[in-house]
Amino acid sequence: MEPKDIVIRITGTQTGENGDSEEMDFITEGKLYHRNGFFYAIYEETLISGDPSYKTTLKYSDKLLKMKRSTADEPRYTVIEFAPDGQFSGMYQTPFGPLEMDVKTNVYEQNLNEEGLGSVFVDYKIALKGFLNIDNRIVLQFAKNASELKKPKLS
Repeated sequence: MEPKDIVIRITGTQTGENGDSEEMDFITEGKLYHRNGFFYAIYEETLISGDPSYKTTLKYSDKLLKMKRSTADEPRYTVIEFAPDGQFSGMYQTPFGPLEMDVKTNVYEQNLNEEGLGSVFVDYKIALKGFLNIDNRIVLQFAKNASELKKPKLS
């Protein structure tokens, strides 16, 4: 599959230990391709979605979502994996140094077609050791056109 232009909508909520919640919702352009049984969606981050020097690669299928944030400026990156009833441990890279993280996937649901378009929903808990525990819900939508994207309800 040759890389295709796509539109990606990422909607999520984070709830901290104190019960305060934050919501994010943004739409960006990216590329989509298929290799070895997985779809790959790649997009450049912006000031709205994070840090413009970062590129995010989403590797996904019906049973796995792997997110990799990387930058060409520095040899550091963060990888997080989500799978049904999955556990993942890794390092969360920050400008101040790496933090140990543990991720527990509570729910992993996908509604993808054979072209890799559709949506993935993940409900997960992330623990940054020594700092905080955060409950998260995220919906990733992949479409050919922005008009196909609808804001999902995360409650």
